[in-house]
Amino acid sequence: MKTLYFLLAIAGVISLVPTPLVTAQNKQVVGWLEEIRIYPGNLVVIAKLDTGAKNSSLNASNITEFTRNGEQWVRFHVTNRYSKTVTIERKVHRMAKIKRHGGRAQPRYSILLGICLGSFYKEVEVNLADRSFLAGNFIVDPSTKYTTKPICIGMSKE
Repeated sequence: MKTLYFLLAIAGVISLVPTPLVTAQNKQVVGWLEEIRIYPGNLVVIAKLDTGAKNSSLNASNITEFTRNGEQWVRFHVTNRYSKTVTIERKVHRMAKIKRHGGRAQPRYSILLGICLGSFYKEVEVNLADRSFLAGNFIVDPSTKYTTKPICIGMSKE
């Protein structure tokens, strides 16, 4: 059985979610951008579907680790395009190592999150990433690449 992956993306959310395909006569046609709802939080966000993605990722801010009943949990904020923010707490499913293009692996918390697309609901593994540095600073054009070079002067070399 093939697997369809989709990327959830909006002003607060970016995620890749694996979903099994159904037989041809039962397939629902979806666009590359769709509204989805995430649970917990009951928050509607715009999803960008990516059939070639291998990992699911959610743009989250204020990611804080804590312990509940002896288990590792995280608390984080997710904001949609209407600036509605929800705070979500989830048990850490695992620590994912996300390989970055041209760089070393980055550890990220991986959680289970409910996703609703159309009438289809599934709980999927999603890793948390803080991409807030892009907000308000860039417009990303997916039809281009290598449009700029890093030329920051006098910045820390950490």
